[in-house]
Amino acid sequence: MGQAGKITRVEPRYAIPGGEIAVECEGFDARHGSGWGVFIGEKQCLVVAASSSRILAIVPEGDGEGQTQIHLENNGARSDMYPIVVGKLLTDGMHIVANPAIDPSDDALVITRSGSRGQHLEATLFRLEPDGYLDEMPEAILNPTGIAFDGDGQMFVTNRAQGEVYSVGRDGTSSVYATGLGIATGLCFDKDGLMYVGDRSGTIYRVRDYAEVETFTVMDPSVAAYHMAFGPDGRLFVTAPGLASHDAVHVIDHEGFDEAFFRGLGRPQGLAFDKSGNLYIAACYQGRHGIVKISPDGQTAEHLVAGNSVVGLCFTRKGDMIVATNNSVYSIPCGIEGTLL
Repeated sequence: MGQAGKITRVEPRYAIPGGEIAVECEGFDARHGSGWGVFIGEKQCLVVAASSSRILAIVPEGDGEGQTQIHLENNGARSDMYPIVVGKLLTDGMHIVANPAIDPSDDALVITRSGSRGQHLEATLFRLEPDGYLDEMPEAILNPTGIAFDGDGQMFVTNRAQGEVYSVGRDGTSSVYATGLGIATGLCFDKDGLMYVGDRSGTIYRVRDYAEVETFTVMDPSVAAYHMAFGPDGRLFVTAPGLASHDAVHVIDHEGFDEAFFRGLGRPQGLAFDKSGNLYIAACYQGRHGIVKISPDGQTAEHLVAGNSVVGLCFTRKGDMIVATNNSVYSIPCGIEGTLL
């Protein structure tokens, strides 16, 4: 083993540019001025802290390469390569405040340029086609936030400024579907096709046929948005980011009763499930930012994806994780089969 040492583990194993990773190693000479560095591919990482056994490094900006490798250098010596997966940039220049969504009819990715509350923008909804073409949808919806598809593949979007849900056609035309929903943010459907809308000021509504709105449950207000998804067990999971570093994921049963499923997250936001029942959340956990994976029983958690300013995620049918920051969207080939609930 030379001065460059040996990498024994990288945590987490997935990252997007700007995320902080921990590189565990043996025999690394981290003395000041010894000409050392950490590299992903041929790009050098910014090092936050280093010792002979552990280095904290920032993943460099770039388009990403999916499956790639990380190594250490010291005075011309290189360590062996170690695998790491870095997300590929799909698009930027957005303003995303919740999960993106996959159109089940053609696998296009729907994303938002939401803007500040009440801000009118010329284009607010976009479709990123599977071939990489970014298409502006023709009718702007004010402050689009939550996106969801029903069982028939119809797209719906919340307008948080006016408390409305819009039905959006494949041609981009839209019409008001439901009104009177407060600061409408989160949006999802249960297994029976009923719509649920989260008013971040403290109410989750259930919307029946013909836009009949009823209160499903009442919760504490959120400083940002309600983010919602139904789990494989049919219960509704909700995050409502606050100002503390010990926020909870809430689970609501069929009668509207709320309990904490997992506690200890900083600013939890978008969430999604895989088909094994694991829950994935954009949050800070134990001081590390990115995507957190929580076991189906809510007893264990791990930092799965390193990344800053992450607000949401979803899964493609190819097993890629789509990770959205407040500005950019990345694709991570992780082989996780998500659920459409």
